[in-house]
Amino acid sequence: MSDLVFGLDTFGDVPEDDSGAPLGYGAAIRQVLDEAVLADETGIDAIALGEHHRPEYAISSPETVLAGIATRTSRIRLSSGVTVLSSDDPVRVFQRFATVDALSNGRAEVILGRGSFTESFPLFGYDLADYEVLFEEKIALFAELLKEKPVTWSGTVRAALQDADVFPKTDSGHLTTWVGVGGSPQSVVRTARYGFPLMLAIIGGSPERFAPYIDLYRRAAEQFGTEAHPVGVHSPGFVADTDEEARELFWPRYRVLRDRIGALRGWPPIRRQEFDAEIEHGSMYIGSPETVARKIARTVDALGVGRFDLIYTSGSLPASARLRAVELIGTKVLPMVRDILAG
Repeated sequence: MSDLVFGLDTFGDVPEDDSGAPLGYGAAIRQVLDEAVLADETGIDAIALGEHHRPEYAISSPETVLAGIATRTSRIRLSSGVTVLSSDDPVRVFQRFATVDALSNGRAEVILGRGSFTESFPLFGYDLADYEVLFEEKIALFAELLKEKPVTWSGTVRAALQDADVFPKTDSGHLTTWVGVGGSPQSVVRTARYGFPLMLAIIGGSPERFAPYIDLYRRAAEQFGTEAHPVGVHSPGFVADTDEEARELFWPRYRVLRDRIGALRGWPPIRRQEFDAEIEHGSMYIGSPETVARKIARTVDALGVGRFDLIYTSGSLPASARLRAVELIGTKVLPMVRDILAG
């Protein structure tokens, strides 16, 4: 699959400087901009920025950062990863991404999701009891907005629209829209029903266990008479010059972040053996360029996906190490992956 689309994902984790001191939120956002420019220069196909409202992450408004990236890049696709549609307004989401699309000459994409964290719901005045209906109704409205024609719509979660024309419109009349799914069969079927591309979040365990979801997506699309697009996956990882360097840089910072999140969800503290096992047999792509390239190629081949996004930051990884990772991914990992898949 030499036509694989290869992307990077980040939530704007707040990094350290070379002395180990944490950078501020402003510096973290500017760091992402520098990484995106480097990704564009080194041939990476896409960058996706996730929305979070937690102290560990600097990006709460992906499209604002994407707009800045748009003005300094020329070819890389600009995605959210994800936009939490349930706690946002579909009209405003469309308008913001149509604006990014204009600034980038047609490179904007939106990946819609329900969100793996729930901080945005109380922050913006939404009730978690409405978790399901919020996404179901808002994705239905967003699907209508994508037609870029006057919209008549009514539901229970926002005011009705009557022949509402929404601006700006995109130059092409098409805003690429994915749905990010973490492993719910109902979400996979919904994605197929609307004819959207599917982006699977594979963040633990064997990647092959997600093959039934891809098969479900394709079967559901056939039954609904919609298009089954090439499926994308995103998974965490990190690249350094050697396997040992990648693991030793990543582990202590990942452990802090993972245990902080795990405490909120009732998970036990992670052990080093579990971390190493996930690298060897699971869905963490950590190591030298060759190690990571071979593992990505195996996953792409096993699942038959058309896009692979690597979540290349986690915790307070040093800013210089992150830039080096992007450089290695663009100049070494991506060419190796494509060579393996083509050969």
